[in-house]
Amino acid sequence: MDIRIGVTYTAKELDVELADDAEPDKLRADIEKVLADQASVLWLADRRGRWVGIPVAKVAYVEISSHDDRRIGFGAG
Repeated sequence: MDIRIGVTYTAKELDVELADDAEPDKLRADIEKVLADQASVLWLADRRGRWVGIPVAKVAYVEISSHDDRRIGFGAG
């Protein structure tokens, strides 16, 4: 599962590849809970065990997608 996070005041996005066993519904609920508190930090662990922390006040959007959504090659889209 992949998460793409847009950060305010920058054109770059953060891409975090989560473990294959991540549950989308639980993940979404956890993210909504953290985003409700503007003074907190959204922490995510990627599939290698590294932690990424994003100040909630800087989050512009969050996109959650599964690995199955990926399209590779010419003409994918």
